[in-house]
Amino acid sequence: MKNKRWVSLLPSLLLVSSLLLARTTEPDNEPGKQRLPGATADMSTAPRVNVDRPKPFFALSERHARVHGLAPFQALVDAAPAGSVLRPPPGNYAGPVELTKPLTIEGAGKVTIDAGDKGTVISLQTDGVTLRGLHLTGSGDSHDTDDSCLDVRGHRNTIENLVIDNCLNGIDLKQANDNLIKNNKVKSKPFSLGLRGDGLRLWYSHRNLIEGNEVTDSRDMVAWYSNDNVYRHNLGMRSRYSIHFMFAKNNLVEDNRFIDNAVGIYFMYGDGGTVRHNLISHATGATGMAIGFKEASNILIDNNEIVYCAIGIGSDMSPFEPDSKIWVKNNRFAFNGIAIQLLSELGGNIMTDNIFEGNLTNAVQAGRGNTGLNEWRGNYWDDYQGFDRNHDGMGDTPYELYSYADQIWIELPAARFFKTALVLELLDFLERLAPFSTPELTLKDTQPRFIKPQGVKG
Repeated sequence: MKNKRWVSLLPSLLLVSSLLLARTTEPDNEPGKQRLPGATADMSTAPRVNVDRPKPFFALSERHARVHGLAPFQALVDAAPAGSVLRPPPGNYAGPVELTKPLTIEGAGKVTIDAGDKGTVISLQTDGVTLRGLHLTGSGDSHDTDDSCLDVRGHRNTIENLVIDNCLNGIDLKQANDNLIKNNKVKSKPFSLGLRGDGLRLWYSHRNLIEGNEVTDSRDMVAWYSNDNVYRHNLGMRSRYSIHFMFAKNNLVEDNRFIDNAVGIYFMYGDGGTVRHNLISHATGATGMAIGFKEASNILIDNNEIVYCAIGIGSDMSPFEPDSKIWVKNNRFAFNGIAIQLLSELGGNIMTDNIFEGNLTNAVQAGRGNTGLNEWRGNYWDDYQGFDRNHDGMGDTPYELYSYADQIWIELPAARFFKTALVLELLDFLERLAPFSTPELTLKDTQPRFIKPQGVKG
């Protein structure tokens, strides 16, 4: 009976919903078109919503004794008129500092602001500020309140030539757009890797230029829900992720050096992005990876130098969106454990004009049997065994990579520890000499290069 009652009411419910929809739409400028309310709203003028957890107040007596005799820098900020240039006398000052008006603060490399190991050193809560030539140090160590050297909560600010050390997080941008972060040196507190803070963090922050910075001995550089940012000429060393993108679109990473980090650049759940002209080296260890993808799509990897990494490119369920691609071209993969590893293979990877030399394994593909879903063309393989009889620089026969005994450690990750052990090397040799199991085709490059191309820029 109840089901019959709902069926009898269905036409009336549909009529009411259609009337409500008609009332919530209004004609567009174009005749015959309708739009929802707010479709043309200018979100750039929307009020800012504070997303920070309340930060506790610390009395001077709770801060480290080294700051007890220092003049508070906040007094200089309060006395400076909005829009003015503040050039404080050289020396050490006590934090914390809160900026709520546009100022230019010039430290000339001779001004230190120290928060005494409590809270955040500078909180920037406005637009149009310039901070230049300051040394910021001594934040707290609480991850709950995101203690940092510098919080940026405004737009169109310039942050350059800062030295940041002994801080949990370095520079933390939240809902902060169109800022310039340039030529800063950032270090975290001397904690173990997992307990450090992020050297540079972007959260819902768009169109920022991050250029010429040195981020070392921190945890990560991260960009969450942050689009259209540019990372250029930066150095990242001895951290976990050089850059970790999550739900971030159309970011550009070019001309950077990422050395001795666990992971170079990682794209997670994103669509769009470009990585070009970077050097990524010594991403080693159990999780070592130069560039990684997790359910990411439409990303270009172009003209990078990827050397001495456990894995050059690691891809999981990528490209993810239907009919999307990941382009890997003009890169040099040299002396890596595995140059390219494709997991949960969906296809859509286009690998062209790359150099593969000195790698223990050039490529590993899970879900084997779907090799035709990816495209390999015009790559140089240092283990190619064909000829170039017409001297056109291309191999006469395709380059084919088969997995023999490698299937053991591909299918059983725990066996990878023994990857180069004598017993597996011998087993692999016997498999190639007189196969007693069917080898599986990993990839086929129909137009391999016979002559190594020049000009890959890292």
